[in-house]
Amino acid sequence: MAEDGALGDQPRAADVVKALGRHLGGLQEPGRDARLRALRAIRAEVQERPLSALVLQEVFAKQLLRPLVRCLVGDPAERCRELAVQLTCHGLSHGARPAEALPCLLPALAQRLCSPQGQSHEPCEELRLALIQLLSLLLELCEADLPTYLPEIIRLLYAYIRRQKHFHMQSEFLIKPLMQTVSHQHFRVRVAVIQATGTVIQFGNGKSVDDVLSHLAQRLFDEIPQVRQAVTSVVGEWLLHLRDRYSYFHKLIPLLLSSFTDEMPENKQLAVSYWKRIGLQWEKENEEDLKDKLDFYSAPSHYPEGVVRPELGCRELVTRNLSKILPGLCHDVTDWVEGTRIKASQLLFILLLHAEDHITQHMELLLTTLYRVCLSEENNVVRNCVKAAELIGTFVSPKVSLKLLVSALEKTPMPSNLMILAAVIRGCPRQVLKPHLSYLANTLSQPEICQRSEEIFYMEQLLCCVQAITEVCQEDCKEISLQLMKVLVTIMAIPRTEHLHEKVEESMCSLAQVQHLSGFLDLYKQHIDQLMEWVSVSHDCWNCYSPEVLQLDVIATHSGPIIGEALQDFIPILKTCLQPTKDPLMRLKLFTILSQLLQKANETINSQGYLFDFRGYVSCLFSFVFCSVSQYKRRNHLKICLYFMISHICPVLLVQLRICFFLELLKRLDDAAHDVRLAAAQALTDWFKCIRNDDEKTVIKSNIEFLYRELLIHLDDPDQNIQRAVLEVLKEGSVLYPELLVKEIEAVEHKHRTPAYCNQLLQHIQSTGE
Repeated sequence: MAEDGALGDQPRAADVVKALGRHLGGLQEPGRDARLRALRAIRAEVQERPLSALVLQEVFAKQLLRPLVRCLVGDPAERCRELAVQLTCHGLSHGARPAEALPCLLPALAQRLCSPQGQSHEPCEELRLALIQLLSLLLELCEADLPTYLPEIIRLLYAYIRRQKHFHMQSEFLIKPLMQTVSHQHFRVRVAVIQATGTVIQFGNGKSVDDVLSHLAQRLFDEIPQVRQAVTSVVGEWLLHLRDRYSYFHKLIPLLLSSFTDEMPENKQLAVSYWKRIGLQWEKENEEDLKDKLDFYSAPSHYPEGVVRPELGCRELVTRNLSKILPGLCHDVTDWVEGTRIKASQLLFILLLHAEDHITQHMELLLTTLYRVCLSEENNVVRNCVKAAELIGTFVSPKVSLKLLVSALEKTPMPSNLMILAAVIRGCPRQVLKPHLSYLANTLSQPEICQRSEEIFYMEQLLCCVQAITEVCQEDCKEISLQLMKVLVTIMAIPRTEHLHEKVEESMCSLAQVQHLSGFLDLYKQHIDQLMEWVSVSHDCWNCYSPEVLQLDVIATHSGPIIGEALQDFIPILKTCLQPTKDPLMRLKLFTILSQLLQKANETINSQGYLFDFRGYVSCLFSFVFCSVSQYKRRNHLKICLYFMISHICPVLLVQLRICFFLELLKRLDDAAHDVRLAAAQALTDWFKCIRNDDEKTVIKSNIEFLYRELLIHLDDPDQNIQRAVLEVLKEGSVLYPELLVKEIEAVEHKHRTPAYCNQLLQHIQSTGE
């Protein structure tokens, strides 16, 4: 059957031989174009038409091989020699019996590739490469027949190796001119230079890698995607095929992984593809060392969402080279060039993702770098570093990470310390963090931490820590709720943090929610006793700079009706701190707090109706107010203290307290300070406004008569401003007993230096009585 098939092919082979006969003569023509046309015609007959292997073998062996070899060896035109090599390769790879070409081809290759002096007769570099590829094809197709021709093959390979060795020794001289051109203004030139550099080092001296790394790294910032792609391809090929690649892993891996964040998806995918191949190749090369890990190593139970875990080989490559990569990378993260900082911070995240729990070995260097970087205001770099810190939380035991973080925080509290701590908490699994909650919350609530700085940035990061704990630990936060409340109250108490109050309140609501409470007021209700105890520990020693005064302000005014349940703690604090011997500015602050509460007494301090039970304490507070009045020289401060005391305390006090109050105010009308006298007049106006009950008015009628008499004396004050202020007081008070006031006016009118104000008062009484 085989013979029948062969016979059936003979006419076809004869036809092809006949057709080729018309063109083979053209190979002897002196003109280049004629020989080139002949070769193209031959290619059309045997390469561009479908021929069986037997036909092609018949034609190639009997008619084409020797003319093609003569052309390959002796044709002066490069293009003709190139076509001859291509046709020879086609005949060998598609013919039925390629070994028959060995006696003819091997001497021709030896003649063309090496002379007795070891020099090539083929001047064209591309054709030398094509001839080597032709030799490689012969070795592959004719393996069984090679022993007979072993001497010729060895001579060819030896000559090739000598040339390779010569190139290996000379290649480093090409590096300098290449690097001088790698930043050429035309991007195609840059691409070509990068590709040439890859080839020169791949087949030359691998030590030149050190000479080109910085130049290639710079090209990763090139604005042209094709240039960055060329760098990725070259580095990927080196990591796969460079002879000394193990020695350069720590230098090449950062370059390839940097392309993971390239803005062009094609470049990113190219880098990912190369990296996967590199990791798998390394696994195969080190399979024995990795046997246990390949069989038993499982993924961490908690892994960043949306992130694909790299292959084991990739992770191992990073882990084993991380100690050599990190120092330089940490330096680059703080480089003076912004682009370098951004690229380095992106790479840091990628490396830590590969390193997993091996990050533990490098914690001190990492944390020191992250603290420094996160003090800056560069959003991109800080964002990348915070993401990297979250990986620390994911992969490093809190027993290690929290110890280092808290130690640094206690030593030198900075906003960046808190920022990194918050990131680590966010990355940490809930069950892993749970045993360390008390330690963490107690640390944050220490005065040395939460009260260390009034810097806004510091307070913002402290709030982030509380938010991170609440977000991660959920219901587990119940055991540390009090400590977190102390921190939140402290943040709200810091001056100039008004813009944070809404966020603090949201955090309180979140903390209440995870405990199944209805809102932040329930948190205050749950902790009010402990909070008051916490804030009042040293209240006997407070001054205007004591942070506890501001914390008390928050607890008292932000807790709404809950403060009404803590009067047994709140009122004694006021009694102690409002003593005349205490710091005046602190006392003024406490007066202001009390005034704010009394504006809505039934919704705050008297929400439970307990204020009257503390009337003895409140009487003391009044005496402290009046002892303080002469010390304060600013009218507005005094008005705040006195106005609200009269307007809001009076309705719940005894009548005797009112009498005591107006007597003290009368004394202040003789004060040496002009502002104090005006404020006292305003307070007496408010005092009169509080008396509208007929029974109460009747009880203190004699006191009102005395007050009319004393005020009329001040109506004749030398200072017209005081006269006008007292006139307003008497107008307000005239509604109580107008006839009695008219009688008192008539008794003293003739004694006044000017009766003008007396007349105005009489006209007012007359007009209101009509």
